[in-house]
Amino acid sequence: MTKKPTKKPILNGGAPKNFIVLVVILVAAIAGMTLLTDYARQTQSLKYSKFLNLVEKDQIKSVFVSGQDLFGELKDGVTRFETTIPQSDSRLWPMLEKHSIEYGFTNPSSQFSWWHLILLLGLILTPLTLWYMFKQSRGSGGGGGGNIFNMGKSRAKMFMPSTIKDNFNSVAGAVEAKEELKDFIDFLKSPEKYKRLGAKITRGVLLVGEPGNGKTLLARAVAGEAQCPFFSISGSDFIEVFVGVGASRVRDLFAQARKHAPSIVFIDEIDAVGRHRGSGLGGGNDEREQTLNQLLTELDGFETTHESIIVMAATNRPDVLDKALYRPGRFDRRVEVPYPDLKSREAILKVHSRSVSISKDVDLGKIARGTPGFTGADLANLINEAAISASKKNQKDVTLEDFEGARDKVTVGKELKTVMLTEEDRKISAYHEAGHALMHLMNPKDLDPLHKVSIIPRGRALGVTHTLPEREKYNKTQNEMVATIESLLGGRAAEELVFESVTTGAYSDFKHATEVARQMVCYYGMTQSLGKVVYLPTDRGDSYSPRTAEKIDKEIKAILDKCYSKTQKVLNDNRDKLDLLAEKLLEKETLYSAEIYELLNIEPRQDFKFN
Repeated sequence: MTKKPTKKPILNGGAPKNFIVLVVILVAAIAGMTLLTDYARQTQSLKYSKFLNLVEKDQIKSVFVSGQDLFGELKDGVTRFETTIPQSDSRLWPMLEKHSIEYGFTNPSSQFSWWHLILLLGLILTPLTLWYMFKQSRGSGGGGGGNIFNMGKSRAKMFMPSTIKDNFNSVAGAVEAKEELKDFIDFLKSPEKYKRLGAKITRGVLLVGEPGNGKTLLARAVAGEAQCPFFSISGSDFIEVFVGVGASRVRDLFAQARKHAPSIVFIDEIDAVGRHRGSGLGGGNDEREQTLNQLLTELDGFETTHESIIVMAATNRPDVLDKALYRPGRFDRRVEVPYPDLKSREAILKVHSRSVSISKDVDLGKIARGTPGFTGADLANLINEAAISASKKNQKDVTLEDFEGARDKVTVGKELKTVMLTEEDRKISAYHEAGHALMHLMNPKDLDPLHKVSIIPRGRALGVTHTLPEREKYNKTQNEMVATIESLLGGRAAEELVFESVTTGAYSDFKHATEVARQMVCYYGMTQSLGKVVYLPTDRGDSYSPRTAEKIDKEIKAILDKCYSKTQKVLNDNRDKLDLLAEKLLEKETLYSAEIYELLNIEPRQDFKFN
């Protein structure tokens, strides 16, 4: 586990508090200057003769005298004025009394009005604000996003070797990927070994794989094995609204990496910044392209500076990356991080179960067999869900039942305890799942072994039939694909045979069966009439003629019709087994393979043996 930097509390010295203080100062200064400006705008400077004329016209409301300065307000209640009184004029006071104008006096030496206070505050707050902004620009440093002055700084997190706890022992499976990455570890540890013979080690590594398969973990493990500084950043952290910021961050990132060489730079989700150039218009796209150009320039710089720096990047979308990234000298080593195979899944389950108390009767190898297509993250989640289930029941250990429930929850959905099915719905569901299961048992050589059948509603399904693959399969025969279709159609065929009517519950079965038949026709050349040709759809539509599309549709329908006819015949010939299995499902709701073999008096399937 890497040590995460401590976050500052929002109102205890962190950036949000600094921002609030700055806003308060700016608002106070702006408010003061605005009030002073408004007052100045509303105060008119009058000649003394014009003032006397207004007095004669009885338009003055009140006046205030300070030495020879006279300030007043008109009767409209809005306009204020100021003027200067001549010392020799003795007419003023009788005129004011004659027109009933209020007037007052003050000593000029003691005058300090509220607008003077506002002016003083503005003069103090303005330089204070400028000083505060300057201090923040110099002092907040670290990272790239502290404030506007640090926007061009890299946002990468730097991990020193002492804080990196991951190594290749932390990564279960991914044997081939680890083998390829050992070259880079050796280079970081002993770069002189390669320089001695003039060898140029690849500096760029692109980790390609689906989310959850361990690309980031592999990158950290390389840094842990090489015991060198590790800079981690996401591709989206380079992109900003302001043009040029991303390129500046790239320069700063590689400057830091060179300073701490030998080191590793890891860019996660590089497709955020490395997409094909020229794929869009506008400022945002220009900023991304400038950032990509700078990244390519930095990668080229390794050929002249010879620093011991490895750049690793991860993506699950290699198809959208710019071709310039693949040029020799850049990311010319591509490491695939695939879905874990059977042995890898078992190893991953063992790694994630180290801190979990698991019952002795739990076979992790069997659980690994039942989780084909699971990523490392999915398997970690499976362990966690099983542990949560056991904790809710106050159990001492995690049992096989907890793992079964966790797998069903992950693959199908949570058990729907509030769904109240009628007896007729339960009977239809039981026969539907019994049809699937029986067709599985009738094709033992071409399908994976049956594991369990359940009519407990989960997710969007009212029942489910699980298989337990005995090994990894890298090829499928035509017989296997046909048997898969027959098993998928077994649910509908059982409904039609028993109830002489059909329901909507077979939609997903038909969808999957149609897809398998389409693959047989369009991808694998398993038909005579269309030959050994691949028919692929494109973004602009099908790549074949309407006449060929019609032939494809006819072939798909012919395969499905033939499979359905055979399925109906098999179920009709084994009606007693179908009824027996459905009745037992209605009684127990869930049946495992051993119970089904015994119930139907069928010889259990032997475990697969590797040669």
